[in-house]
Order: sequence, then C-alpha cells, then structure tokens
Amino acid sequence: MNKEDLKRQAAARALDEVRGGMKIGLGTGSTAKHFVELLGEKVRAGLDVIGVPTSEVTRADAERCGIRLTTLDEIDRLDLTVDGADEIDTRLELIKGGGGALLREKIVAAASDRMIVIADESKWVDCLGKFPLPVEVIPFGLAATRRAIEQACAKVGASGRLQLREGKDGHAFVTDGGHWIVDAHLGRIPDAPRLAHLLSEIPGVVEHGLFIGIAGTVVLAGTDGIRTVERA
Repeated sequence: MNKEDLKRQAAARALDEVRGGMKIGLGTGSTAKHFVELLGEKVRAGLDVIGVPTSEVTRADAERCGIRLTTLDEIDRLDLTVDGADEIDTRLELIKGGGGALLREKIVAAASDRMIVIADESKWVDCLGKFPLPVEVIPFGLAATRRAIEQACAKVGASGRLQLREGKDGHAFVTDGGHWIVDAHLGRIPDAPRLAHLLSEIPGVVEHGLFIGIAGTVVLAGTDGIRTVERA
C-alpha cells in the first residue's frame, strides 16, 4: 500500500464525521485533496453540505467535484474543518503550510467548531521541527523581519537556516494573500507554543505554520490500519 492509498484511507475515515447540512472547511494539500474528492462523490449522490475552501487550488478542486461553496463573509461559523498537516506531534500541535496556504487554513480552522487532521503515519513525530516551519511575511522590510524571526527561534532554543521560498519561476513564492514565505529549517522546536507566540508578535509576520491548540482529532493511516487520536 503506497502513501497516497494511506492518505485516501484517512480522508475516508474523516468523511464518516460529515452529516447533511454541515458547513465544512476544506483544507489544502495532497491529503485534503483526497477528502474533497471523496466528499464530492457523496455530494453527487445527494449529500447536502456547503464548503469553504482554504486556497484557490482547493476552490478549483471543489468546484470540479460539484461541492457548493461559500465564504466566511457569508457565514460566521463552520461545523467542521478537515485538513492535512506536514507534522503532528503527540500533543496534537501541528506544522502546516508546506503548500503555502497556512494563513487561510488557520483562519478557516479557527472559525470551526472542530478540526480533524488527516495524514499518513509518517507525519506523526515526537517533536516538531524536522519539516521546515513556514512563516508568511510582508515583503516590505524583509531583512528586519528575518532577523526578528531568528531572534524568536533562538529564544526557544531553536536555530537554523531561514530561506525565502521560491516559486517554479525562480522568483519569490507568492501566497494567495499576496505575501511571501520564509521557511525556517530548525530541525527541532523545543517549545512550539512559545515560538508561536513570539512569531505572532513580529510586525512583519502575517502568520506562521504552528497550529497550537486547534486540532481536536487526528486520523492517522498506516500499514497496520487507521488510528484516531483525540485531544485530551
């Protein structure tokens, strides 16, 4: 069984939590795409739900799958968000943003009564940080913002290379919100909640990829089957 099969299994298990009439946040990334496709099959079979996509890529996928969409300007609360993650630790804290949609993903998750994270077992870690931490930044004053990010990381005992993310054209990757992303290659983040707080205080930082206290349930698919972990 390959990794894509595992991702689809996790997505299928999360689909069991969907009921007619729900307002659902639709995540971004390869695992979330499986959920959107499976949800689309249910919609075409008669399930009545409405979704809020977390990226323009997900919007296009959802429209292709026939899922009715809305925005958080039209509704004030979601029943459920289903999204993937780049890393998940044992406290259900996450690193997200490998696909560049961290800002919208966090806005949608925060507007939801519940967040289910779906992933294959390789995303489960003892300590966050091996996956580069995405930090979405304003282009203006980038050098000053980078120095502030470095200082914040140092305060929690994490250090490493900061790299401006590039797009396929070799220029700076631009998010759906028109911002840039600095990827922090830290290796290990000893205190993710504190780093999240410090990064949020930096004026040039729009958002960061640490999702602290947001995920309520994690569905992990592995070679031995599906494992569901609930926040204590």
